[in-house]
Amino acid sequence: MNLIFDLDGTLLNTLYDLKNAVNYSLGKFGFQQRTLEEVRKAVGNGLKMLVKRSLPNDASEETVETVLAEMKGYYALHCHDETVPYEGILDLLRTLKAEGYSLAIVSNKADAMVQTLNRVFFDDIFDFALGESQNYARKPAPDMVFAAMDALGRNAIYIGDSEVDLLTAKNAGLPCFAVSWGFRSEADLRSAGAESVYSTVESLLAAIRSR
Repeated sequence: MNLIFDLDGTLLNTLYDLKNAVNYSLGKFGFQQRTLEEVRKAVGNGLKMLVKRSLPNDASEETVETVLAEMKGYYALHCHDETVPYEGILDLLRTLKAEGYSLAIVSNKADAMVQTLNRVFFDDIFDFALGESQNYARKPAPDMVFAAMDALGRNAIYIGDSEVDLLTAKNAGLPCFAVSWGFRSEADLRSAGAESVYSTVESLLAAIRSR
C-alpha cells in the first residue's frame, strides 16, 4: 500500500512562514497586509494563487507576477523559519514506514521548496516527493499523483487537508482520507464532499491499518 500525502496543512504547518512571505511582498509594493486567517483561506492552489487572492481584485497580471517573484525570493530563504510538523506526524510516518508502507509527498508548492522541506524535516522517511514544476499540472489535476503511483505502485490512498486534495484524489481515482488539523475545518471538508475526516494522527493511523 502506498500513502500519498499533501504537504502544507497535512504534514507541516507552513502557515506562519507563508503569511510572513506574502505580507513582506505585499508591503514592499504598498498593498494591505493579510491576517493569518485570510492567508489560511487563500492557500491550497500554489503560491501564485495565494498572491492573487491576497491582492486587490483588480490587480493586473503584471502586478501578480511582480509580487509573486518577490514572494518566491523571500520564501526561498525563509520557508522553514516558523514551519513545524504537526503534532504526532513524525511518529506517524516512522510507524507507517516501519510497517512497510511506501510514502510520498505531492504538493502544489514549488518543487525546490518541497525538496528543501522534505530534507529539513523528514530526512529519508519519504520514498518520493514532488512539487509544482513545468513538467506536471498543478493539483487538482492528477498528474503528480500519477507520477507518485508510477514510482511506487498503483494501490494507494491520498491524504490531504483541503477541497483541492479531495478533488485531486477524485481525479486520480483514489480514496481520500481528509485531516482536519490543517488549513480547513471538518465542517469545511464535509461540505466539500469528504466522507472520511480524521482529527488526530491516531485515528488516521487506525483507518490506514484497517484498509
